[in-house]
Amino acid sequence: MSLLDYFRSTKKNTASLAKERLQIIVAHERSRRNSPSYLPQLERDILEVIKRYVEITPDQVSVSLDQKGSDLSVLELNVMLPDDKRQS
Repeated sequence: MSLLDYFRSTKKNTASLAKERLQIIVAHERSRRNSPSYLPQLERDILEVIKRYVEITPDQVSVSLDQKGSDLSVLELNVMLPDDKRQS
């Protein structure tokens, strides 16, 4: 009986993980749909500027624009910078 419970719990965990991933994807697509048309180009430009100083990939930079009321927008920039491993 415990063997069957083991397989059932695995499917349940897999289903919940898939559900969480789908929710993240849907939220991401909704935010992109409501974002201004210039936001993808802004993200690429920011990435190019950062690349002048630090070696990073596009998945290490995220840009989002949040509407806070009718006349206020907040631009959020998240950059995962690599560790500086140079010795002083």
